[in-house]
Amino acid sequence: MFDALRNSLKLPDLRRRLLYTVLILTIFRFASNIPVPGVDRQALANFFNSGSAAGQFADMLNMLSGGALAKFSVLAAGVYPYVTASIVLQLLVPIFPSLEQMLREEGEAGQRKLNQWTFYLTIPLAALQAYGQAQLFSVGSSAPIIKNFGWGPGEVLPTTTILLTMTAGTMFAVWLGELITEQGIGNGLSLIIFGGIVSRIPRNVRSIWTSDQLMGVIVFLLVTVLVTLFIVFVQEGERRIKVQYGKRVRGMKVYGGGSTYIPLKVNTAGMIPLIFAQSILAFPAVIAQFFVAKPSTQAFAKSVIQFFSGSSPWYAPLYFLFVFGFTFFYTFIMIEQQDLAGTLQKQGGFIPGVRPGKRTEEHIMNIYKRITFAGALFLAIVAVLPFIMGLFMNTTRMLITSSGLLIVVGTVMDTMRQFEAQLLMRHYEGFLR
Repeated sequence: MFDALRNSLKLPDLRRRLLYTVLILTIFRFASNIPVPGVDRQALANFFNSGSAAGQFADMLNMLSGGALAKFSVLAAGVYPYVTASIVLQLLVPIFPSLEQMLREEGEAGQRKLNQWTFYLTIPLAALQAYGQAQLFSVGSSAPIIKNFGWGPGEVLPTTTILLTMTAGTMFAVWLGELITEQGIGNGLSLIIFGGIVSRIPRNVRSIWTSDQLMGVIVFLLVTVLVTLFIVFVQEGERRIKVQYGKRVRGMKVYGGGSTYIPLKVNTAGMIPLIFAQSILAFPAVIAQFFVAKPSTQAFAKSVIQFFSGSSPWYAPLYFLFVFGFTFFYTFIMIEQQDLAGTLQKQGGFIPGVRPGKRTEEHIMNIYKRITFAGALFLAIVAVLPFIMGLFMNTTRMLITSSGLLIVVGTVMDTMRQFEAQLLMRHYEGFLR
């Protein structure tokens, strides 16, 4: 494999794609260190080190942004508003028949239109997330982190500047991801998130070394390797359903009659349930921060922020249940959109021993229910793994968060598949030996 990677650098086009991908990721990491206007860096550092409920919640959001929030960078929101917008529109497709009909009848043109709507929805979501993050710093810190933030006299222009800057930063990150997808190697948005996650490894190593010394680093390294192997095993797991195609006679020739299989993935939903669960559980804390400044609701608001920042012992079980439930929810939405039974019937295929149509749909659904249970249990366990490790170690921080590890492994596997495809297009067989 390493010989194939080395020899691939001799191919001008592939070398250009690799260098272009590295260049875009470097630009993204550079932009992640540019703070928004008017930020007090010392007050920001004190806020994250304070150990307060708001500080712990901000640290959790910082992990999702790849460390950009700790610097309150222009890319503090990352590409998550775009991911959220994409998920929302995917969920709306089965609810509104007109959207489903548009995708089915217009095909690629309908998908482009849906992608355009995703960009439009990303803008208000990015502005909303930027305002929530800035508000968190305003009400959660004893010293002002952002000067003149609000809608009072003399505050409108600085506040508008911050929101526009962070919204533009999100769209810039999305644009960089699109450039990688079109002219580089791999999925651009996944690689953007991947770069942010991997960049936090040195900081996490220092944190584990401080709390658990060398033995802690060794233990977390072994756990990371074992979890990676487990993720690869489950991500590649599939249930194959045999499909038979009937023979068709046209004139003197016979067409069809072959057999193949439908690969049903154990983890069809991928990372989406984890993003769902994190977004839903973070939402109450985001809302509660608006009521911290009021004396009548201050105590209750702080308790809500503390619970949903992960400090409560009930947070991990709730997170487990949310991930488990969302896995079933999102998987079944995807199955309905695929309509495997209808596609098989149109192509003249059938599952041996199962009648076409409704019976085939029920048969596929029953199989999905069984394998999705294993996939949902897998995702839920991986999600709460840092809390499980916290029962035995002095920190819940891992070298890479469990949800981040899923993204890293999935991104690396997807990128290597695309890399293999590029090599095979040039008749290179190094990966197949």
